[in-house]
Amino acid sequence: MSRAGGRAGSMVPWFGLVALASFGGVAAALVSQHVYAMEPCPWCVLQRLIFVAIGAVALLGLLWPARIVRRMAAATALLLALSGLASALWQHFVAAASASCNLTLADRIVSGTGLDSLLPDVFAPRASCADAAVNLLGIPYAFWAAALFVLCAVAMLRALGLRD
Repeated sequence: MSRAGGRAGSMVPWFGLVALASFGGVAAALVSQHVYAMEPCPWCVLQRLIFVAIGAVALLGLLWPARIVRRMAAATALLLALSGLASALWQHFVAAASASCNLTLADRIVSGTGLDSLLPDVFAPRASCADAAVNLLGIPYAFWAAALFVLCAVAMLRALGLRD
C-alpha cells in the first residue's frame, strides 16, 4: 500500500474514537440531567450541540473513503473541538459567575437552531449558568467537557498527522 493510502487508513481509528467520545459525552450529560437532576444551562446545551456536530463529522470521516474528505472532516472536527473547549472554559470562568445566561451567545445559538423546541429533553436549557455550575467527583462539570474536547482535538491532530 502506498504511503498516502496508509496515512488515510491510519486516520480511521481516530475518527472512531472521536465519534465514540463525542456521543458518549452527550449520553453522560443526558444521564446527569435525567437521572441525577443536573439541569443544563445554555452553555451546557451548546456544548452538547458541539459534541453532536463533532460526532457527526467524525462519522463522516470514518465512513467516507476519500482521503480529502477525511482530511476535511478531521480539520472540521478539530475546529469544532477547539470551539467546544472555548465554550467550556467560558462557561466555567465567566458564565458561571453570572446570575443569568439568558440572551448570551450560547442561548442565541441554541434557540436559533430550533433544537430546543424540536428536542427539548436534549437541547432545552433549564437552569441558569450559576445553578448549572456543579462538580462531578470534585471537578467542575465544565472541566470534564473541556477535557473531552481536548481529547477530541488531540485525536484529530493525530488524524491529520500534525501530532505524532
